[in-house]
Amino acid sequence: MPLNHTVKVLIVDDSLFFRTALQRALMQDPGIAVVGTAGTAAEAEVMIRSRSPDVVTMDVVLPDRKGTDFIRELIPKRPLPVVLVSSLDLGIFEALDAGAVDFVRKPAGLNSDYTSFYKELIAKIKIASSATVKKAAVRTADLPMPALRPGIKGEHVIAIGASTGGTEATLEILRRLPADIPGIVIVQHMPAGFTKMYAERLDRICSFSVSEARTGDRVEPGRAYVAPGDRHMTLFRDSRGYYVRCAEGEKVSGHCPSVDVMFRSVARTAGRDAIGVILTGMGSDGAKGLLEMRKAGAYTIGQDKDSCVVYGMPMVAYELGAVVRQAPCSGIAGLIVRHINGADRPSERA
Repeated sequence: MPLNHTVKVLIVDDSLFFRTALQRALMQDPGIAVVGTAGTAAEAEVMIRSRSPDVVTMDVVLPDRKGTDFIRELIPKRPLPVVLVSSLDLGIFEALDAGAVDFVRKPAGLNSDYTSFYKELIAKIKIASSATVKKAAVRTADLPMPALRPGIKGEHVIAIGASTGGTEATLEILRRLPADIPGIVIVQHMPAGFTKMYAERLDRICSFSVSEARTGDRVEPGRAYVAPGDRHMTLFRDSRGYYVRCAEGEKVSGHCPSVDVMFRSVARTAGRDAIGVILTGMGSDGAKGLLEMRKAGAYTIGQDKDSCVVYGMPMVAYELGAVVRQAPCSGIAGLIVRHINGADRPSERA
């Protein structure tokens, strides 16, 4: 759906006060039409059939059903984009895994910054209206995992940047990588607080250690770091190897943390020893930084259109000439390992 099209929205939340306030705020935007509000999953089901919304905003916690269960039932029958509006809750990641497109943190109280909240939600609703909705991924217990060639030496570092749809795309890549994979740095556009929970979730699933980054963390084999939700993360090197710094700063390419900021630091610090991966997301954050990485000799990968929830960031990167290889999300881990093993050289763009 074109982003200048009027987006029909259904609001689902158990709080009448919040539904009313949200409806009033969304209706102030000429690009959005609220076609209904619902307080339960049962009411939402009826309204989805009768009102045909383009996007559903929904709390993870509903009085008659878990939001995650509702999404898992909804998506196969009616693949509507769902934007989660919820407090700091681990259920957010379960709902994203079930097929929700994105999320916005619900204000904590009357003194919260509602203006910024409404602005962010409106932007994400419009992005979601053009998203490709995907069913929940099928998880296998014995996932094939590419292996690093014995005796591999070198100073590789892997940098991954993502936005809308990226939480599950990044997970799909990381869970396919071996435990002794070179150090990984990750920027996922996500609010403060959620990045720590996201890193903990990745740590439980992956074969190597994943944590929210802190200044001074060493980027070593078998370790991955997620940038904090309100800090830019940059890569540095000293006599002991790679490490990261995390610092507050103005938004770059519209974001803090910014993929561009991280990629540029990786280009300067690691050069041809780096691997850059740009994943699903609206906008262009990371595209110019990935180009700098490629010019510095790095091997660069862009997620392909068919596997993206939003083919924005990887598309811009590809059009700039920043991408050596395009691949579906399911194939990116294999490309990373083959390159480290010396079997895939970045001489030609595919």
